[in-house]
Amino acid sequence: MYLNTIQPADGAKRNRKRVGRGPGSGLGKTGGRGQKGQKSRSGGYHKVGFEGGQMPLQRRLPKRGFRSITRRKVAEVRLHELNKMSANEVDLTTLIAEGVVAHDTLRAKVILSGSIDRAVTLKGVTATKGARAAIEQAGGSVDS
Repeated sequence: MYLNTIQPADGAKRNRKRVGRGPGSGLGKTGGRGQKGQKSRSGGYHKVGFEGGQMPLQRRLPKRGFRSITRRKVAEVRLHELNKMSANEVDLTTLIAEGVVAHDTLRAKVILSGSIDRAVTLKGVTATKGARAAIEQAGGSVDS
């Protein structure tokens, strides 16, 4: 077998339809569009999902679910990350300044992951129940 002798299988390649080129072509006059109606006209169309005035499927089915726009703007801070920080008073600006959370973060929440062995004061930053207990056990406080 040579590359210059390879050919497509019989019937794999078909000639394109030449529409509206006389009765002998089989697609003359109406050009395969049928008789009258919106679809037979040039430029005739209807909206995607249009069902002739019947309530479309995408409107018949109930809406379900929700995707929060601000989800990426809420950061989770772990206890061991708080432990590494130099500041004793922790708020959103100090978290951003020390690179613990992204610069476009709107809210932060401390979660119980890792351990903390120094006293920190949280201001304007929320904490989970377990994280709050761990911070208070280490001598810190949570002001939210």
